[in-house]
Parts: sequence; C-alpha cells; structure tokens
Amino acid sequence: MNYLAHLHLGGDAPQQLLGSLYGDFVKGPLVGQFPAGIEAAIRLHRRIDAFTDRHALTLQARLRFASEYRRTSGILVDLFFDHCLARDWENFASEPLPQFIGRVYRTLAAQVQLPPRLAVIAPRMAAQDWLGSYRNFSVLEQVLQGMSRRLSRPQLLTGALGELERLYEPLGEDFRAFYPQLQAFAASGLAETVAAHADRQADPA
Repeated sequence: MNYLAHLHLGGDAPQQLLGSLYGDFVKGPLVGQFPAGIEAAIRLHRRIDAFTDRHALTLQARLRFASEYRRTSGILVDLFFDHCLARDWENFASEPLPQFIGRVYRTLAAQVQLPPRLAVIAPRMAAQDWLGSYRNFSVLEQVLQGMSRRLSRPQLLTGALGELERLYEPLGEDFRAFYPQLQAFAASGLAETVAAHADRQADPA
C-alpha cells in the first residue's frame, strides 16, 4: 500500500503515524535506533505490505494489467488503491480526511529528526498536500512522472495513467473487496502491539 493507507491503518498516536511513514524509508533490522512505538509501527507497516503482496485480490488486480505493465503492476495497484481510499475515505474512517491529513502534517513538522530521505520529502508533502491530492485521479499523472524518474527504466510507466483509466472500475471493485480485509488485519496487528507493550510495562525485566 502507499502512504495514505499506511497512515490510516497504522494507528493514531504520533509515534504510530511516524512509524507508518518510516516504513517506506527505513530498511534492515530494527535494533533500537528509534523509539519503541515507532519501531512497532514500522514492523506493522512491513506486515501490511507482506499481507497485501500475497493476497489473492491484489494478485487479481495486478493480473488485470496489460503485459507491458506487469512488472510495475504492484506500484500501480498501490497508487490506485490510495486514490480509492482518498476518494471513498468516509466509508472507512470516522475522522474527516482534511482533519486526519492535517494531523499527519503537524506530526511530521514537529519531529526534530526524520530519516534523511523523508526529511527532504516531508515539507513538500505538506506544502503540496500529497495525501489529499490523491483524491483527484488526474493528480496520479504527476505522481507517476515522479516515480518514473526513480526507475532505471522509466519507460516502464509510459502510458500507465491511461491503463489505470481503462481499468478504473474493475480495480475499484478489487479495492472495495480488499480494503476491509486489510483493515481487519491491521487492527489485529495493532491489538497485538498494544498487548505486547502492556506486557513489557508490567514486567520491565
């Protein structure tokens, strides 16, 4: 999943919001370089990605793409699903999207030290309202252009917006079937994290 979904699924506390984003910027083992709450959210981020990657509905969504987009279909599905979440936010969250996004941007701005690449991106993310802009399908063209510049073969995303437009309805159906299952999985992961933290507090030894 992409930024908005991870933020929505990873918990509302500031450290959970931060860790939900850090998951895209921090690789390798977690050995205490971040506060426990942030590292727990990074682990949940990774579990969400693994659940998404192997789920039958996301595999089905990827197989809808024409052969020339199969290599990048995972990127395209993640991006399109964030569009669907922003578009249909009120179906999945009680807090209004602008209010939620504002909390995310304030949390990032208040953090003194961010992972290096996120530190560069965060001010632009807020200034250009990346998270809220996902609601508009046309914005995905700009996002795809940015993604293509980071690929060794940028031509792999040429024409991808047209492919997403062609598949708009079936991919939307895939999202509506998949996201409630992902919400349930993430909620279970959050509950496990809270229980583990309570156990450590009760037995600090």
